[in-house]
Amino acid sequence: MKKVALICCLTFLISCKSGKTSSTSATAGNKPEFIKLPLSEVSSIKKNRAYELGKRVLMTCNTSFFKPFTKEEATEEVLKKINKEKISMTCQNILRVFGQFNDMQLVEVLRFDENQTTLFRYKCDYEKKYKTKELQVTINDENKITAITTKDWKDAYLP
Repeated sequence: MKKVALICCLTFLISCKSGKTSSTSATAGNKPEFIKLPLSEVSSIKKNRAYELGKRVLMTCNTSFFKPFTKEEATEEVLKKINKEKISMTCQNILRVFGQFNDMQLVEVLRFDENQTTLFRYKCDYEKKYKTKELQVTINDENKITAITTKDWKDAYLP
């Protein structure tokens, strides 16, 4: 009787373990594939473009002046989404919680071959050291911004 109970327990444990493995591999297939690029191998033109355009958005909070992106700097989708009103509302929250924007530092660059884009992750430095914020600037192969977002900093990139 003990042998039967032991075999049932082992069978149950094995079936639970195999079910878990298959479900995690199924969800892993949905994540976008990317390659982490060494900072030294990234084009200085792309690095400068991402830094300047990202900093322009964050400096808006300090100066209350937003210079809109041009068609040469950003895609149509970004031009429609980023406007003075949206930035003003975001800046009110950032200034209240974090204070004035000081600067940002490039931490990592990720390449997404599927959609031909490069993501630049910056750690942002603000007057108040409440939390660390991250600025993500995504640029396509035409050196146009395809996305720009801020998040709370996490050491590992999470899509």
